Amino acid sequence: MVAHTVGFIGGGRIARIILGGWQRAGLTPAEVVVSEPNADALGKLKRQHATVRTTPDAPWLLGQMEVVFVAVHPPAVADALKPLAGHLRADTVVVSLAPKVSIARLAAALDGFSRIARTIPNAPSLVCAGFNPVSFGPHLDEAGREKVLSLLRPLGACPEVPEDHLEAYAVLTAMGPTYLWFQLQKLRELGQSFGLPPADVDAGLAAMVTGAAQTIFASGLAAEEVMDLVPVKPMQDDEEVIRTAYNNRLTGIYQKLKG
Repeated sequence: MVAHTVGFIGGGRIARIILGGWQRAGLTPAEVVVSEPNADALGKLKRQHATVRTTPDAPWLLGQMEVVFVAVHPPAVADALKPLAGHLRADTVVVSLAPKVSIARLAAALDGFSRIARTIPNAPSLVCAGFNPVSFGPHLDEAGREKVLSLLRPLGACPEVPEDHLEAYAVLTAMGPTYLWFQLQKLRELGQSFGLPPADVDAGLAAMVTGAAQTIFASGLAAEEVMDLVPVKPMQDDEEVIRTAYNNRLTGIYQKLKG
C-alpha cells in the first residue's frame, strides 16, 4: 500500500533530504504539505521543491495526510505534536524522525493516538543511498506499516529494528557521514593539488571508499588482518588520538540520547 499524501512538521534539513531523495527517485507523493514557522526555511524548501504546499501552521491540514513526518529536533517534538492531537484521521500514521523520544512519549503527546512509527534517517537518503532503520508501534497495523515503508524504500535501506536500538543507529548511521566527509573532502583537495583532474579524484576516492568498506565487512578477514593488507600507513602515528576521540565523543552522545 502506497502513501499518496504526506505531511511534514518541520521544513529544515531532514525534510529537504527526504524530499530530495523522492525527487531523485521520481517518486514524490502526489500531495506533500510542510508546516514550518521559519519563513526562510520555508522559502528555501519551496525553491527546491516547487510543487510542495507550505504553511506556517495548519495542524488540521496535516491531520488529513496519510503519513505525517515529525522532522524537528528531540526537544521540540512534544510541543510540535500537541497542536496535531485531535486533528488526525483514524488511519493516519505519525512517523518521528528524531532519536530519544520514545513511541510511548509520542503517543502521550498525541493524547493516546497510537498509529506511530520511528525512523532514524541519514543524509545519503538525498541520493537514494540512505540507511533508515525503522521501528513500528505495537498498535500500527500492517497497512500502516506498509505505507511508511513505501516512503522509505526509495531512499535506500530501511530495516525494521527494535526501538531501543534506534539511538545507537543515530550515532552510527545518522551522524556517521560527518565523521568521514571532512576527511574525504581533504583527500579531494590533496588529490587535485597533486595534479589529478577533479573528476578522476572523485572516481578514485569513491571506488576506494566502496572497496574499503567491502574489504572490512565482507572479506572474511579479521579487522587486524584487513588493516595489515597495506604496509604503508601514513596516518599511523595519529590513529590512537583519533580512536580516543571516537570513543569519548560518541560514547558521550549515545549516553545523552539514552538518558
